[in-house]
Amino acid sequence: MHYRRAKTPGATYFFTIVTDNRQSVFRSDETIALLRQAFHTIKAKSPFAIDAIAVLPDHIHSI
Repeated sequence: MHYRRAKTPGATYFFTIVTDNRQSVFRSDETIALLRQAFHTIKAKSPFAIDAIAVLPDHIHSI
């Protein structure tokens, strides 16, 4: 799989992440807590800001 990674300092990006086979992974408080922890862990290594995020049962939209 080939991923495109933009490296423009100060840029803003919109992205969507869809779960495997559109499984409803993000329905429980536990999985939302795991998602928050994952974002926290990655932000500690590579700082970024989340301007907006929408978490739906089977996908995430973020700016």
